Amino acid sequence: MIGTAAGGALLAAVALGAAGVPAAVAAPEEAAQPELESAGSAPIITVDGLRFRDLDKDGALTPYEDWRLSSDDRAADLVARMSPEERAGLLMHASLTNVGNAYDRAAFDPLLAERHITTYISRLGADAPTLAREHNALQEAAEAERWGVPLKISTDPRHGFTVTEGQTVSNGDFSPFPDPIGMGAIDDPATTLEMGRIIAAEYRAVGITEALSPQADISTEPRWTRQDGTFGSVGADVAPHVAAYVEGLQGGTDGITPDGVATVVKHWVGYGAQVDGYDSHYYYGRYAAFPGGNFAEHITPYEGAFRNQAAGIMPTYSILKDLDLGDGVIEQVGANHNEHLLQDLLRGRYGFDGVITSDWGIANDCPEACRENRPPAFFVGPWGAGMPWGVEDLTLPARYASAISAGVDIIGGSDQPQHILQAVEQGLLTEARVMEAGQRVLQQKFELGLFEDPYVDPAAADAIVGSAASRAAGLDAQQRSLTLLSDATPAASEARVARVAGSPALPVRVEPGMTAWLSGVQASAARSAGFTVVDDPADADVAIVRLADPRGGDDLTDLGFTGSEADYQALVRAHDAGARTIAVPQLTRPLILGNVVANSDAVLASYGVSDEALLNVITGAAEPEGRLPFELPSTMDAVAAQLYDVPNDSASPLFAYRAGLSFAAAPTEPTPAPTPGPGEPT
Repeated sequence: MIGTAAGGALLAAVALGAAGVPAAVAAPEEAAQPELESAGSAPIITVDGLRFRDLDKDGALTPYEDWRLSSDDRAADLVARMSPEERAGLLMHASLTNVGNAYDRAAFDPLLAERHITTYISRLGADAPTLAREHNALQEAAEAERWGVPLKISTDPRHGFTVTEGQTVSNGDFSPFPDPIGMGAIDDPATTLEMGRIIAAEYRAVGITEALSPQADISTEPRWTRQDGTFGSVGADVAPHVAAYVEGLQGGTDGITPDGVATVVKHWVGYGAQVDGYDSHYYYGRYAAFPGGNFAEHITPYEGAFRNQAAGIMPTYSILKDLDLGDGVIEQVGANHNEHLLQDLLRGRYGFDGVITSDWGIANDCPEACRENRPPAFFVGPWGAGMPWGVEDLTLPARYASAISAGVDIIGGSDQPQHILQAVEQGLLTEARVMEAGQRVLQQKFELGLFEDPYVDPAAADAIVGSAASRAAGLDAQQRSLTLLSDATPAASEARVARVAGSPALPVRVEPGMTAWLSGVQASAARSAGFTVVDDPADADVAIVRLADPRGGDDLTDLGFTGSEADYQALVRAHDAGARTIAVPQLTRPLILGNVVANSDAVLASYGVSDEALLNVITGAAEPEGRLPFELPSTMDAVAAQLYDVPNDSASPLFAYRAGLSFAAAPTEPTPAPTPGPGEPT
């Protein structure tokens, strides 16, 4: 890949002839004939007994078509041939819009043909063969364009359980694994590597070649809402998982391979240290801060990505409030516009040489209504989505120039290349910088093998995506991730279930006729596990109650159950009725569980698991192996007093970092002692 200095030198060294094309390229190297596929617009030609795709349809072998050349040389050749309009299109990462289970071709075709955009994010939730056919149709349209540049199609994560608009996609046909925070609970990088390889195979089978993941952020601020996408709270423990994920998706430790998927590691850097846990998708949440002086730990997970030559980095929306790295306070603009964070730190100190993809909406407007917007309202409003933090008062061309000049190579979520052209015309951005960024974008498409074969087989996609072996691996990871936090029957409950006080509540040895009352669990799954499902907890031997993040308080950042939540009320109802009550809180964030412990016989924490995985563990068919990837605080006062940037530093946490039990190690008394009583606010 080209770096800032090397790229500039390379481009300067490309001598252009009268026709505006490179006068010479390096001699072809010996290489094996790759498989080629064409839809018909680009003929297959033979030169020196070898086959090539004639992407520019001129009947001759143009250097960028020659797979014997390096990806660097091919990209340099092609970008030099392009018009300014075509180069500007390279710097756009647009969105594919959907009509039912298909892409909206009326929206897509002009973006390709008129705006020359060849990188897109897909959020289509269709089945695997449909995705493959849809992507093939788009690639066929791209093949017919002047240079035949193939599409790079990206996606947000699709293999987890938590679905958040604009951040993740439903797993659908894909093999489900725990959310990344659950992989951190397992804390086995080999399992993360296996997950990465499965994700890569399934993405490539449907024609997806770029993953907008993993998150290398660390969970240091308990109220922050993006923790389920991280691998945990301690930088040194997260780094091996980031490295394993990159290796698994890209196909090795030396960068992208032709069968791999490019990774975009995010969000550079410090997103986990959000002030008061606010989300920097919103104007009021635009700051991250480092009062504990712990900025360096937030970089540590990225070192795992750099070791394995991650293809891409995505900067955070956040302004790093008053951060001083030794040369004075850095410019108070979002990281996507911050030259110090992108050029000096990322490319300079850490030598990153891949594509920097901006987060979505970093150059868009944020009018007054946008600046006043807060949760529970969605961050996208009538104005669209605008997160131009620190550069709000610049013109649109100036914002685009600000990001590209700072180091961004491709603007996420944008289909407006005219702003790049206007920035160049106005002297805000150099054409050389546009060429450098475009060359980086093209080079990765060559490395992914897309210029030789961008097409996929729908029948193969059907067999690969969600295969029995991949689903079994995902199920095993789900089961292992579950974290047993408390497991004993208090003395006061002895009479309720005729069990010995202090005896473990788990596992439940299912016997014929054993009854279960359920909240948040499918009856069919419980029946498959051997239970008879009842409608009244008073008739139940066992009650299983899932609990969602309560998202309390005015800004939805509170972590405790107040007693008003329907799932918490179900827990209390079951416990009061005398059933053996198993609480299953979903730890998308480090929740406060004092009153949950007080109203249950066992607490089994989840990070995204199926009912099958959950019931396998509850019934002893599988063992819970998870250990907390972050501490669980005891009160909101303790949360408010901790430092945004320091992990696991709240006073008197209810459960410590890496807490967790096995069935064999279940205590004889509840651990820890419950804090607030039932329904008492925390």
